[in-house]
Amino acid sequence: MNNSMNLLRRRLLAAAGLGVLSRTAVAQTVDLPLVNGTRNLVAYPEKRPLIVLTSRPPQLETPFPLFNEGIITSNDAFFVRYHNAGIPTSIDGDKHVIKIGGNAAGRSFELTMADLRTQFKPIEYVAVNQCSGNSRGHFNPRVTGGQLSNGAMGNARWLGVPLKDVLARAELKNTARQVTFNGLDTALFGGGDFVKALDVNHAMDGEVMLAFQMNGADIPMLNGYPVKLIVPGYYGTYWMKHLSEIEVIDQVYDGFWMKPAYRVPDNDCACVEPGTTPAATRPIGRFNVRSFITSVQDGAKLRAGQLTVVRGIAFDGGQGIREVAYSTDGGQSWRGAKLGEDIGRYSFREFTFGFTPERGSHDLRVRAWNRSGQSQPMEALWQPAGYMRNVEESVKVVAV
Repeated sequence: MNNSMNLLRRRLLAAAGLGVLSRTAVAQTVDLPLVNGTRNLVAYPEKRPLIVLTSRPPQLETPFPLFNEGIITSNDAFFVRYHNAGIPTSIDGDKHVIKIGGNAAGRSFELTMADLRTQFKPIEYVAVNQCSGNSRGHFNPRVTGGQLSNGAMGNARWLGVPLKDVLARAELKNTARQVTFNGLDTALFGGGDFVKALDVNHAMDGEVMLAFQMNGADIPMLNGYPVKLIVPGYYGTYWMKHLSEIEVIDQVYDGFWMKPAYRVPDNDCACVEPGTTPAATRPIGRFNVRSFITSVQDGAKLRAGQLTVVRGIAFDGGQGIREVAYSTDGGQSWRGAKLGEDIGRYSFREFTFGFTPERGSHDLRVRAWNRSGQSQPMEALWQPAGYMRNVEESVKVVAV
């Protein structure tokens, strides 16, 4: 890595990590209407103006119209979600080290970024990263937590090495049960160190990746530079940023961010009756099926009698999208949309349909099915943490 890039990395986020933005960090600040109030658009380092929910820790949401730019989300538009306020403000990628060990590892060792890039065969795929609380602000009754709209997700091309190959060097013992992951952020206001865990079989599936590139470039600092854990098909809580430590353990990890945090009702729908508490919970896991119209925003005005090509995106937890249907009359009748190119089962899948509206109001809806036949409910399901929202999305437009 060249000296100018390292210098940039050292300077990035020094102000943002303290909850104060420097003049160079702010490119634009405007009010943006959102569910449950308004938010500002602010440009953090390496980012275009994004919606700011909190600045300490940084929570930045992608303005939804940006998803109309294509199925790959650009690095500067990708959402940001930290849990701990003590985020790294200076990382020298050439000196960064990942420590691997644990009581169920036969040997302990360290890897530099140079080791990671040169000593393993790389893999590459496109995968969606989605915050567990994406769309939380739309839950009714309202739930606590960051009131996100639908922009806490993004789709990128990731390049790195399989976690399986790294763990092979650790010579896992027969007692190995889970693998834990830690990053460079630190807790300042409670909650403890942000550590996540995967079962050994999942960690060894050959798809979980230690990524060092995102869309052909270094991963942005706010998204986890210099190395990020990629867990395709699973919610972003597992996608550890600034990965610094991997431990193989002989029990089920029960740290705060696995229990009690990031749990969902332990039933088929991961839901309960509004206002109730689940009898049992489990760690959050794979995405459910989602689909969105991206080219037309709620409240848009269209020209009556003129063809409008409506575009959107659909995705799931890794089965792949089989079909998308659309309705122009609020769900009373449905037709099949045209699917775009399939660039991987973990990626957004584009769809399009033509719509020539008559004068008046119209309720556009979309619904996707994956290859296992799973789809979206017509009414949103509820859970107290506001995770895993999926529903038949509605966009209301007026033709004039």
